[in-house]
Order: sequence, then structure tokens, then C-alpha cells
Amino acid sequence: MKTDETPAVATPLSEADAEQLAQVMQALASPVRLRILSVLRSEPTTVTELGDQLGVNQTSVSNHLRLLRHLSLVTGNRHGRHISYSLFDDHVVELLDEAIGHVKHLPHLEG
Repeated sequence: MKTDETPAVATPLSEADAEQLAQVMQALASPVRLRILSVLRSEPTTVTELGDQLGVNQTSVSNHLRLLRHLSLVTGNRHGRHISYSLFDDHVVELLDEAIGHVKHLPHLEG
């Protein structure tokens, strides 16, 4: 179903839009960042909780979150000394869900 927000298929991306989309796609090219997004898909989570759940050190998680925040893929809400991170909005949820759904339809790649 096409909405007013859905770009026309025949309309090429502007140079600026293509650059911004490339930055988002590069961010999504990281397995760690994808795992972070998948956790945040379920519930808001702190850096400490993300690190523990994913087996990644807190400095690395913080660096990944900084990039994801810069690209408006995640947002942080301060609660005292802690910040809970969540997905930025429903568009990020849809992007992640579509990407995961697409991968499930691909033949399994042997590495």
C-alpha cells in the first residue's frame, strides 16, 4: 500500500538523500549494532544491560550507541544517573523488521 510518505519508485534519490541513506545502511552493516537494535526492539535498555546481554564491553556499546543516536536510529532518556536507550520511532522498528524478514527468505550462506 502506497502512502504519501512512500517515495515514488521511478523518482531517483537526491544526492543528499542518497548520502544520508548510505550512512544509515553503513550503520546497519555492523553485526553488533544490529544486535543492539534487536534488543532495543523489545524494551528500553541501559548500556550496562546491553553489554551484559550481548557480551560486548560497555565502551564498545557506548560507541555504537553514539553513532546510532547521531543517525536518529536510537534515542536515550535519562533516569537519574542512567540512560535508557530505545529505538527512535516506528520507522526504525519497520526498517529492522523488514530487514530481518528479508534475511529469513534468503538462502542460508555458509561462511
